[in-house]
Amino acid sequence: MSSGASPTPVYETQRRPMVGIVLKILSTIVFTIMSALIKLVIDVIPTGEIVFARNFVGMVPVIVMMAYQGHLPVALKTQRPLGHFLRAIVGVSAMGLNFAALAFIPLPDATAIGYAAPLLTVVLAVFVLSEVVGVYRWSAVGVGFVGVIIILSPNLGNSHIDHGTAVGASLALTATLFMAGAAIIVRKLITSERSATIVVWFSGSSSILALATIPLGLLWPSQFWVMPDAWQLMLLAVIGILGGLGQILMTTSYRFADASTIAPFDYTTIIWATALGWVMFDEVPGPMVVIGAVVVIAAGLFVLYREHRLGIDRTRARRASTPGKV
Repeated sequence: MSSGASPTPVYETQRRPMVGIVLKILSTIVFTIMSALIKLVIDVIPTGEIVFARNFVGMVPVIVMMAYQGHLPVALKTQRPLGHFLRAIVGVSAMGLNFAALAFIPLPDATAIGYAAPLLTVVLAVFVLSEVVGVYRWSAVGVGFVGVIIILSPNLGNSHIDHGTAVGASLALTATLFMAGAAIIVRKLITSERSATIVVWFSGSSSILALATIPLGLLWPSQFWVMPDAWQLMLLAVIGILGGLGQILMTTSYRFADASTIAPFDYTTIIWATALGWVMFDEVPGPMVVIGAVVVIAAGLFVLYREHRLGIDRTRARRASTPGKV
């Protein structure tokens, strides 16, 4: 017999922070496993083909979840298709550069370099969104970039370093710039678009853009799309499923806790990347990578803390300026 209580709306935020944290950590594990599998095939499967598999197959779990919840028809509706397509262009660029970097540098190194993205987002927010950034966050960004230089120093600062390693580090760093750009576009889209709409449109648009890389094989023969064998096809399918599953876990985590509570757990990826790099590829991060990662993580956490505090202050200011109801 029904208790008469109305069901909880799917998108209602529930105050269960531990559930949110667990889901967020699970998403980082899933995404890191996905990156490790990409590293397994990046030498034999063109980057564009991997990006296509990641997005096209990744749509399957996302669409299944939305259809089950009854939100798919609504998620497909948008008033800003060009904004979504721009986000896809920037996002696919970040994805492709990041995947390509895995062919040249260890998984932990690529992960650590990726931590520069939130810092670059702060910088872009000033110039693109006209956000006001105080001295504390600027200082954190400066310290974070010092950490990035420390991470890159073994790869770029030695004239005798392997050329491929320098290329990989440069690709990973460039990817962070596009990641920051994608974050800025999402900030603008989220003001009028549903989160589900952003996810679905990104996956679909990215799949189309990935298909557009097929002609690149005429310029770079190494990027000719190939017919995967059974093992490679299975890996590509798993990469896509993991990408979609990670997206679901990450998105769902924000239903249970504030972003400021969950975001710091993004940095657990360095743990999983180090473990998988060691077990699967015999990769161990050097001392400079470890030191630089600690510096960048500390700076990123401080930026998150300041944004959280500023959010609280803005909320208090709005409440203080709003007349109370009698």
